[in-house]
Amino acid sequence: MKTELKTKEKIKFKSVLEDHNLLALPKVGDLVKGKVIKIGRSEVHLDINGLTTGVVRGYELFDESGEYSNLKVGVEIEATVLELENENGQMELSLRFAGHQKAWKRLEQLKSDKTSLLVQVADANKGGLMINLGKISGFLPVSQLATEHYPRVAGGDKNKILEKLKSYIGQTFTVKIIDVDEEEEKLIVSEKAAKEEEQREIISQYQVGDLVEGIVTAVTEFGIFIKFGQDLEGLIHISEIAWQRIEHPRDLVKVGQKVKAQIIDISGSKIFLSMKKLAEDPWSKIAQKYKVGQVVKGKVLKINPFGLFVQLDDNIHGLAHISELSEKPIKSPEEIARIGAELDFKILSIEPADHRLGLSIRALKEKTRAEKNEAVAEDKVSDKKRIAKEKKKTAKEDK
Repeated sequence: MKTELKTKEKIKFKSVLEDHNLLALPKVGDLVKGKVIKIGRSEVHLDINGLTTGVVRGYELFDESGEYSNLKVGVEIEATVLELENENGQMELSLRFAGHQKAWKRLEQLKSDKTSLLVQVADANKGGLMINLGKISGFLPVSQLATEHYPRVAGGDKNKILEKLKSYIGQTFTVKIIDVDEEEEKLIVSEKAAKEEEQREIISQYQVGDLVEGIVTAVTEFGIFIKFGQDLEGLIHISEIAWQRIEHPRDLVKVGQKVKAQIIDISGSKIFLSMKKLAEDPWSKIAQKYKVGQVVKGKVLKINPFGLFVQLDDNIHGLAHISELSEKPIKSPEEIARIGAELDFKILSIEPADHRLGLSIRALKEKTRAEKNEAVAEDKVSDKKRIAKEKKKTAKEDK
């Protein structure tokens, strides 16, 4: 009897909806609007268009969007349908799902609008920073940190990088959303993108070729960073510090040093600089000092499996390939020389445009042998002439 009565009520409810020309009954997962009519300790009751009552209970009251944190009677809100009818004949609803949907839609809109946001750093790992944006957690990768927060650690020590990243916990960063995925609940943000937008107008005042003066803020294995202008920072790659080959930038510059450089490229918020372009290229006048075939003294700077890097003077360095170190096959250049050794070399080739100079030890030995052979040949000729002269003299005496 009760079952029949319940079925009749459902039919009547559906009929009322149709009579009022309203939409079809909502489905599970749909968003519905309702007015708050009662607020209890662990549940909220809603009037759904005067047709039925909805209830939000327990954990489903959690609102991820934060929009319904302080509900009051009479306020209209949206909730997600969990069940069309519960054990009490009420529509079972969720603010949690509704809030989740709203929160992620808002994030998608913020990404689309390229809006800059403030986020708080909650934790850190070796890959980056965990952040909170409202009640949603996200990730700020190391690669997306602005230059002032990027962990420049000598040797790339992962433990030191993590230590640096953890020092940011509790701080607030300005970021932009670069990836949103509601299904995977993935939120990726970028401080670098926000900084790029902020500095775009300032950077637009500079162009390739401009000279700048700044202070060295960091020295790494791959180059140095300098701060200049209105809080701008640029990178001078190790290959752009000096014309000669250098082992490490710290051999020429140090943090706090004032340097001058030329802008060679601008890519978004990245500015690339060169110190060596402000100095004359020593290779442009190399012909005045060195020539192919010349024998020179050089100092071994570095040993690689394929040969020796040799310093001829402060600016000109050359390479003696392993095949040019000995007449006999060798397994390693270290069989011939050690770092710091000063040896004689013969210049085999000079390529000023590519800053290359080829050296050889083997060619010196070949030259020495050739000279010895030539001397021996000359001695033989002299001997023949002497013998012939003596024979001639003896013949005259016999007569």
